[in-house]
This record gives sequence, structure tokens and C-alpha cells, in this order.
Amino acid sequence: MGILEDKSNARLFYKYLSKVYDRINSFNWNEEMRAEALSWLEFGDDPTVLDVGCGTGFGTEGLLEHADDVHGLDQSIHQMEKAFEKFGKRDRVNFYRGDAERLPFRDDAFDVVWSSGSIEYWPNPVEGLRELRRVAKPGGQVLVVGPDYPHNPILQRVADAIMLFYDADEADRMFEAAGYEEFEHHIQQATPQSPRAITTVARVPDDGESGDESAAAAPDADPSAPGAE
Repeated sequence: MGILEDKSNARLFYKYLSKVYDRINSFNWNEEMRAEALSWLEFGDDPTVLDVGCGTGFGTEGLLEHADDVHGLDQSIHQMEKAFEKFGKRDRVNFYRGDAERLPFRDDAFDVVWSSGSIEYWPNPVEGLRELRRVAKPGGQVLVVGPDYPHNPILQRVADAIMLFYDADEADRMFEAAGYEEFEHHIQQATPQSPRAITTVARVPDDGESGDESAAAAPDADPSAPGAE
């Protein structure tokens, strides 16, 4: 497990990174990549959308171009404070402070669940993916953006020490273990010199089941209820 897959380390890391996050984020994940990822989703009419690991709201901003009912969750209050400055706490977006592996929402609550730049910090990514599936409506979509595993052996050692990096084969394993049956992976990159992102678009099984027993035991909260601050 990488050092930033410990949640307390990740919170401390983002306490300081939040001050410059929006300026440096574009080198790895820019508006063009976000627009491409959004084009792979089917929003339909009046969708309810959740952004897990919303951070300063970069992904949230893109989701607002397609939906009016948008909710954002993050564990870092310092990152979220930047998002509050952009959208307000309860104006354009409902924000919640919480854990991706224990989402405070009822089953089948959202048409689309989006998570960009968050899975790499989850100690138990399969459990997190199960949670995304649980809160998404059957037949809905889940989109997850994470860092693609580097090919260079030196960079691989660095990546392994920091946080979760994964390739398409590992993504297959994680999504299958989390109960997804239909998904596809896309590789995205800001520039030829930038780190690569692996973006997975998954369809939530329409099988009448919300998830396994551990997922069913998650808190049953309305998505419009106030989050902890």
C-alpha cells in the first residue's frame, strides 16, 4: 500500500496541496480530457449525479454542464472549501464530507456516479467501487478516472510507494470483483509528456440487487440531506 492510501496521510497531503491544486491539476487532467470523459456518459432527462472525491470541484464543474441536480463528496475539508468558493455549499451543488468506501447515501439514488482522481487514495478500491455501484441506479453509469500504471520500472517503484496505480488488467479485476459486468477502459493523456489516466465507464447491472451484504449495511441517507462539515 502506498503512503497516500492511508486516509490520514491523504488528508494531510491535501491540506497543503489544496492551495495550488487548481493550478497544477491541468498538467494531468485538463478540460479537454474532462469533456471527452463526459461524452462517454448518458445523462438523460433531469439526472441526479454524484461526484465522489470531488475535491475543488473540477469534475463537478463539468457535470453541471449536463445536470442540475449535482452532489459532491470528499474527505478533505480543505479541498472542499475551494469548491464552496466556486459553487456555494448548498447553491448549485450539495456537498458532503465523507468516505468513498462508506457513502452516506441510500441505494439506487443516482443516475450517474463520477469519480476522478480519487480511487488512487482508497485503501480498499474494490469496496469503494462496490459503494459507487450501490448508490447508482440499476442501468445507470459509473465513471472512474485513476492513474495508469507506468511502463518504466523506476517509475513503477515510485508509483507503488506513493498510491494506487493500475493498468487495464487490474482494472478488470477490480471492477469484476465489485460486481460490474459491463465496462470499458480508455487511456487519456494531457500531453505526450504527462502521466496517463485510465478512465473506466461501467454500466450498473440491472439485476434488482444493490450489492453485497456489506454494501447493504451502509447508512441510508437521502442524497439531499446535509453532509458533515
